[in-house]
Amino acid sequence: MIRVLGIIAAVALSFTAVFAGEWPSKPVRLVVPFAAGGAADTMGRLYADALTAAFGKQFYVENRVGGGGLVGTESVARAEPDGLTLTVSGIPTHVLGPAMNKNVGFDAMRDFTHIAYFGGTPNLLIVHPSLGVASYRDFLALARHAGGIEYVSAGFGTMGNWIAEKIKLVHVAYKGGGQAVLDLLAGHVKVGMLTWSTVGEHVRAGRLLPLATTSGQRLAYRPDVPTLRELGHAEFVATTWYSLSGPAGLAPDIVESANREVVNALERPQLKRHIEQDALETKAMSPAEVTRFMQSEIDRWTPMITRLLGAK
Repeated sequence: MIRVLGIIAAVALSFTAVFAGEWPSKPVRLVVPFAAGGAADTMGRLYADALTAAFGKQFYVENRVGGGGLVGTESVARAEPDGLTLTVSGIPTHVLGPAMNKNVGFDAMRDFTHIAYFGGTPNLLIVHPSLGVASYRDFLALARHAGGIEYVSAGFGTMGNWIAEKIKLVHVAYKGGGQAVLDLLAGHVKVGMLTWSTVGEHVRAGRLLPLATTSGQRLAYRPDVPTLRELGHAEFVATTWYSLSGPAGLAPDIVESANREVVNALERPQLKRHIEQDALETKAMSPAEVTRFMQSEIDRWTPMITRLLGAK
């Protein structure tokens, strides 16, 4: 009897190995819960291309917007754990959004399998030149005199949204950074809090002026821009980071395979160019490490946001 059970177990393990080795057997949908053109979309498309090349099966991006990224994220939490539906996760959807809205419809840890770390990019407080300010302190003085200034971010619950709430600006929500920057460039709204990867080319061209950054130290490519920590906001040393996640219950072999190819993608020339161009901060993490990192960010930001929202 024991021998029979052993044979059955061996066959089952063999079947599992064959199944996992065939993943993905079909095209994989990568849900980006923000509109095209922003940091999440850019990151998702870069890694989708890399995973397509690695596995020989199409990884295609689906932009499913709404609720500051929460609509698309919830749809993945409810998807079948077959490895054919994944999402660009990260600090906007799994940390800040749930901290600012307790009714998001999912649990950031319980309802997901966290697979790999994509990378992060600093946020910039930027203004349209027509606003007529050249420094952060001039900007604050104008904001106080004007009784509040409207600003754009990639959406509710994003890092740009939260930081600017702390500075007491008036939020104009968009469904993604790509859409927000268009109105900013046109001068319809004069202020933005967006990622470097979204606005960097416009800053370099002088179409937008940077006043402050959320990086821990001044950026090597713009050392003239002070950090928010220097300006009295020590709590806002942060990057807008993104990762790869799927529904809870993904098979370990699928998780390991996807993680391995995300890490390998960091050596691809195309991705390296974007890392340098968009000032992306990348790091190879195992599934266990990215899961612990996700939890640590939740533990860091949730009490702060709860406290500050309660004081409003």
